[in-house]
Amino acid sequence: MDFKLDEAQREIAALAADVLGRESDTPWKALGETGLLALAVPERLGGDGLGVLETAVLLTEVGRKAVDVPALATLALGVLPIVRYGTPGQQDALLPLVTEQHGVLTAALSEPSTPFPPKPATTARREGSGYVVSGEKINVPHAASAHRILVTATTDQGSVVVVVDPAQPGSSISDSSVQLTEAYGEALQEGAAEGLRRFALAGACAVADGVLAGALDLTVRHLGTRHQFGKPLATFQAAACQVADVYVAARTLHLAALSACWSLDDNDLDTAAYWLAAEALPAVHTCHHLHGGLGLDITYPMHRYYGMAKELTRFVGGVEHRLGAIDVH
Repeated sequence: MDFKLDEAQREIAALAADVLGRESDTPWKALGETGLLALAVPERLGGDGLGVLETAVLLTEVGRKAVDVPALATLALGVLPIVRYGTPGQQDALLPLVTEQHGVLTAALSEPSTPFPPKPATTARREGSGYVVSGEKINVPHAASAHRILVTATTDQGSVVVVVDPAQPGSSISDSSVQLTEAYGEALQEGAAEGLRRFALAGACAVADGVLAGALDLTVRHLGTRHQFGKPLATFQAAACQVADVYVAARTLHLAALSACWSLDDNDLDTAAYWLAAEALPAVHTCHHLHGGLGLDITYPMHRYYGMAKELTRFVGGVEHRLGAIDVH
């Protein structure tokens, strides 16, 4: 199976790398102004009408540069599910928040001690044309800056995704936790809960793919230019073996992430998410170690890669949860 990027996807990657590489003050706004936040938005709303793979290419470049922007939250947890499961009216109301205002969307999927529950403890009941939602959510990316939060909840008929405005009564946000008490919102169409879970895992794996590739590239450059005993560190066998291990982890995650984003199949997604949880953070830790004291310098980017790998591991639920998900399937 050929997972090579096509011409349009290569152009997206190149443009994203250029924008993120030169824009240090307002990278999120810069991504919006170049049209990269509108990749998956329907053409009738001024977008490109593209899909998951093109969004994943952008997310990978965000990870590769280790830039702290709400791309995973807004694009994978917001735009993609709204495009797929939102009504035309919901799309008209929500997507311009991103494309025109460069606002932030996110989703609340996990609950205390329960990552990505198939039947959330958070409940929703019908009221008028919408739903009233109550429950506690954790690990909500960029919750404090979100204009809307997509909340998974359980009703008498099954799981739904309710779009909640956190500025309205009933929502309380602390860091990445969201407490909902009779918060009102509109539900996306049937199937949104399962679709949102798939988009979330695919997006996280795409970002992690970039994070590990970027950390590896930074480490290889460091070892090639830093000398000890008159020789580049890259010539030392111990360092070369550790870099080789990181390379294997990075290439495997890359292929797993591409497969997951291409198919959105549960087996592919769970495999990629497990590899993220089990291997990404240890591999970045190795890169950190190979930098020595330089890796601790806050002006050097290594700490950003480590922080992102740690957050992504937490977001997908950790190693044991991801292994359990594979066993279920």
